[in-house]
Amino acid sequence: MINGLNILSVIPARGGSKGIPLKNLKQVGGIPIVELAARVAKNVDCIDRIVVSTDHEGIAKAAINGGADAPFRRSEELSGDRIGDAEVLTHALLEVEYIDNIIYDIIVMLQPTSPLRKPKHVSDAIHMLIENGWDSVWTVSETDSKSHPLKQLTVNKGHLNYYDSGGKKIIARQQLEPVFHRNGIAYVVTRKCLLDKQTIKGDKSGALVIKGEHISIDTEWDLELAEFILSNK
Repeated sequence: MINGLNILSVIPARGGSKGIPLKNLKQVGGIPIVELAARVAKNVDCIDRIVVSTDHEGIAKAAINGGADAPFRRSEELSGDRIGDAEVLTHALLEVEYIDNIIYDIIVMLQPTSPLRKPKHVSDAIHMLIENGWDSVWTVSETDSKSHPLKQLTVNKGHLNYYDSGGKKIIARQQLEPVFHRNGIAYVVTRKCLLDKQTIKGDKSGALVIKGEHISIDTEWDLELAEFILSNK
């Protein structure tokens, strides 16, 4: 709790991932990534409650091992691959508020697929939201210049073109304005923004730029890379 504000952390972790089956139970450093997310949340002093939103008993058990609670199960309708974060967080928030008979002012989403996060990353994002009055704060990483939108191409029936016509003017990377991508470490959003606007972004959103290598796991290669980075630290 900060300034009398109740803070709920939600770890979204469905069982039906397609790219990597049961992705949220894959291990980094010998620990399931959903458990890693719970462990981090447990070490953020200002978080009052930690829950996992899942439809899978094994995932629920792993999250509990990390210090989270699993007081409800996500329905099949909320477990598809086209369900948005706002829907999942709204369901989790209302379920926990009903169970706890408490209003939570701030919701912190920790995606298990960012296993290299640290408690300080999460704490800094929460404090940034509160101190600056943002609707939401997302953690982001600077995108490598090789992946800049102005250096991307499209291929249509073998025909090569620029993704953005401005790309034809780019000669050196020094011409590129830095761009950033979500790293999944933390999404912090106010209750009002989530429920009234049904979004995790809002009109007034802040970005907390995280330095260093951070992997958002979508493939087996990402898992191997996260293991490599962790072992070299």
